[in-house]
Amino acid sequence: MSESLRELRERAGLSQAQLALRSGVAQPNIAAYEAGRRNPSAAMVDRLRSAVRPLPHEALEQHRDELKKLAAEYGLNNLRVFGSARTGTDTAQSDLDILVTRSPNVGLLTVAEFALAAEQLLGVPVDVVTDGGLPADHPILRSAVAA
Repeated sequence: MSESLRELRERAGLSQAQLALRSGVAQPNIAAYEAGRRNPSAAMVDRLRSAVRPLPHEALEQHRDELKKLAAEYGLNNLRVFGSARTGTDTAQSDLDILVTRSPNVGLLTVAEFALAAEQLLGVPVDVVTDGGLPADHPILRSAVAA
């Protein structure tokens, strides 16, 4: 695991200190895992692998145009972001909350298919909410910003 943890961390563009912050694992422990001085448990490996994933707001920044194009292919438009990715408080355990407007002929199954395709594109969990059924004063509508 020591080489692959280092490779994963470096591929994600993270320092040991950044990985420590994201994972809640002390930096000296990460250094020991990478150097082979300590062997991480299976649970620790899962925790560290989760922490090297991009944060939802980072994944959005990296794939914004592709996500908008994907949404259009599913008959969705007016992509907006709300929740922790909007405020920059997202963590490795966060999802990306997206608010969309759907075309009249687009059903909820299509919205669910888009959510799965968006997860594959971004590499993070995605939650999609449609704006059609929300009252005008709903907190999601008030807080969402253009993706």
